[in-house]
Amino acid sequence: MKLHEYQAKQVFADAGVPTPDSQLASDVDGVVTAAEEIGYPVAVKAQVQVGGRGKAGGIKLADDEDEAREAAESILGMDLKGYHVDRVLVEEAVDFTDELYVGITMDRGEGKPVAMVSTKGGVNIEEVAEEDPDAIAREHIDPAFGMHPYQARKAVYDAGVDQSVARDVSSVLTTLYQLWDDKDGADAEINPLMVTSDDDVIAADAVMNIDEDALFRQPELAEMEEEAAGGDELEQKADEYGFDYVRLEGNTGIIGNGAGLVMTTLDLVDYYGGEPANFLDVGGGAKADRIANALDMVFSDDNVESVVFNIFGGITRGDEVAKGINEALEQFDEIPKPVVVRLAGTNWEEGMEILNEDLVTVEQTLEDAVQRAVEYAEEVSE
Repeated sequence: MKLHEYQAKQVFADAGVPTPDSQLASDVDGVVTAAEEIGYPVAVKAQVQVGGRGKAGGIKLADDEDEAREAAESILGMDLKGYHVDRVLVEEAVDFTDELYVGITMDRGEGKPVAMVSTKGGVNIEEVAEEDPDAIAREHIDPAFGMHPYQARKAVYDAGVDQSVARDVSSVLTTLYQLWDDKDGADAEINPLMVTSDDDVIAADAVMNIDEDALFRQPELAEMEEEAAGGDELEQKADEYGFDYVRLEGNTGIIGNGAGLVMTTLDLVDYYGGEPANFLDVGGGAKADRIANALDMVFSDDNVESVVFNIFGGITRGDEVAKGINEALEQFDEIPKPVVVRLAGTNWEEGMEILNEDLVTVEQTLEDAVQRAVEYAEEVSE
């Protein structure tokens, strides 16, 4: 479960992490009222669970009422990378001298949580990791003992954080790990953690993702679940259909049966130069109505330019899957996006013969199917 920024900031603030004064608003007048109560200048920030909001026009600064009203009118109602913006966070603008990054996640390769600190905050940390991996200091934590104080200090020191704020940054990092551990977190990060001219540190952004399987142990966070999901209609629809679904930012839609199969397909889309638009696991069964629901979801994503099916027949036979795909696509007057299908497993040969090649492109191997879907997406983008 992904918390919205305003929800994550409340969790962080309750734990003692410094955050700016802020208010949630859902209309223009509410934004202006909140800005006046907080005091100018303010930042008006779209509350959608997607990165790169600033570059996409989802974050604007306002120095007076006119600018606050203009920012609210610009952001509220906008489509931001496929997400409809219906709420904004009006927040005290921070006069900063430096931007840092601190985060906690699970390093599955090491089998341990890892604390990360970087002086290159305020930008996409994935880009920093790729372009300058040495700019991120990492400290692995034994979950049996938790984060020792010296580990927090070491991560901050290794990152090159200025000595004047090193103690405070260490404290924030320690608190962040404690929250990650106590709240059954998947990820917790602050990007940027701003440093002011008075050498204060303030969490100008907040990310907190929770392990959904542990929500029964987190009643307060469970109460936030419906509101946290409210910004993404497709993810709400996935819950209704009973799909495991994660929306991404690419243009190649992916449908498979089984998490491992879908993850493999995502990796291959990336390997062949494409960008995955989603993770969609339809689970067991592949009857026409279930396939139609999956296609409805993927076709509804404006970012999607092509779709690849990767289905492995087990208990569900390949011929049943093929019939389901045919029946689902026949319900459309016009196929809105090109669809590529690869079948394997039980009765896959019978399934391949059944597939209507007037409706789909059929490929024998997963590699060929992914490459074809990526090519289709590139052709549309051009």
